[in-house]
Amino acid sequence: MRRREFVGVCAGAALAAAGPCAAAPPVHTVSEADGVPFSLSVMLWTVFRDLPFSQRLEKVAEAGYHAVELVDEFKNWKKEDFAGARRKKRELGIEFDGTTGVWLPLADSGKREAFLKSLREFIPTMRELECTRLIMQTGDKIPGLSPAEMHANCIETLKRGADIAAENNIELLIENIDPEENPKYFLTASAEGFEIVRSVGNPHVKFLYDFFHEQIAAGNLIAKLEKNIDLVALVHVADVPGRHHPGTGEINYSNIFRKLADLRYSRYVAMEFNPLGDPVKELREARELAIGSARSARAARSFESRRQYESA
Repeated sequence: MRRREFVGVCAGAALAAAGPCAAAPPVHTVSEADGVPFSLSVMLWTVFRDLPFSQRLEKVAEAGYHAVELVDEFKNWKKEDFAGARRKKRELGIEFDGTTGVWLPLADSGKREAFLKSLREFIPTMRELECTRLIMQTGDKIPGLSPAEMHANCIETLKRGADIAAENNIELLIENIDPEENPKYFLTASAEGFEIVRSVGNPHVKFLYDFFHEQIAAGNLIAKLEKNIDLVALVHVADVPGRHHPGTGEINYSNIFRKLADLRYSRYVAMEFNPLGDPVKELREARELAIGSARSARAARSFESRRQYESA
């Protein structure tokens, strides 16, 4: 099952009556205990879907993770449900490091005001979740508009949205979707996504670099990561083909994790794969691969530094 099948109506409008709020500023957690610069997370829609929410968090913690990302798991929650989720995540030492919830398109200027209204209305929900990163998509291509016009519309809408994000200390993250999954989707290549974010020119607008989608759409993953690391606020991990765990397909995730460490990437790396077997086991293996690869990069840097010092 694909993530877009989980898209639902967000709970933001129901909570808008709570009044204006200011979410906590983004926290870029560093996994010092693991000896790597980045932190690891799980996109929750992919795992434990038959369990109650609190048990899903317990399973994630059992696999060794301390963060999850949400799609619409909270869409029917009441105040007490949000409070219970906050208690549970604190008990387990888990953060909600990202969420979706605003589904209006960026590429359609005719929907701009509705998008901005929806964004404002969803911020109270982000406060309930204690989450500061909002994942969004550009939407499908707009009939009658050229690619250049849709590109410009995304920039202008995000500039307007960035003002709201800045007022509330949140980040807006856009991502590309490969054309095999959705041939109607506008933003299919990360290169254009990075161009849009640079043109917006606001630190509250960043890019979600999904290696699964980019491998299908264009490949050349590491070169684009190196070139645009300053714009990357989140990366998503799944192998190609099949959207399964790292090591099942064609992407060399050991090299990618090492490169993330070399680049001192200090934000979240989220597993967004469909398990083939035991989800806890596969999440643990993915975590071990990420940490082990990042540690090997650090060891290589230390060795090279010693070699240069001794030869000086």
